[in-house]
Amino acid sequence: MKSFREELWFELPARREFVNITGQIEGCLQKSGIQEGLLLCNAMHITASVFINDDEQGLHEDLERWLEKLAPEKPHSQYRHNVGEDNADAHLKRTIMGREVVVAVTGGRLDLGPWEQIFYGEFDGKRRKRVLVKIVGE
Repeated sequence: MKSFREELWFELPARREFVNITGQIEGCLQKSGIQEGLLLCNAMHITASVFINDDEQGLHEDLERWLEKLAPEKPHSQYRHNVGEDNADAHLKRTIMGREVVVAVTGGRLDLGPWEQIFYGEFDGKRRKRVLVKIVGE
């Protein structure tokens, strides 16, 4: 069995943003040479997420609006975590959206559904963060 590891780095200018990273993940898979196995992709920061969904702008706007209703950024004083920080909402949003995805690798390709794409979700941007890509298989 082979194993491959790579880190993707992000430093987004906005506090919140969704970035389609499917192409970058496919590039990692090609580099790995693995034809059959599993790919794990996870955010390595507690205010960011990796998730699978449709790459449709209206849906992204709906997700942003929904997340903001569930865990509004302001007022910062509503959160006990915000002592010297202002990102409690980002921790909650990450919990809702999840930490990682696992995707089957079949025939050297990501085994995704017809509309599925992999996204990096940033909820407390303006700082450097990383995503781990780990692929195992043959």
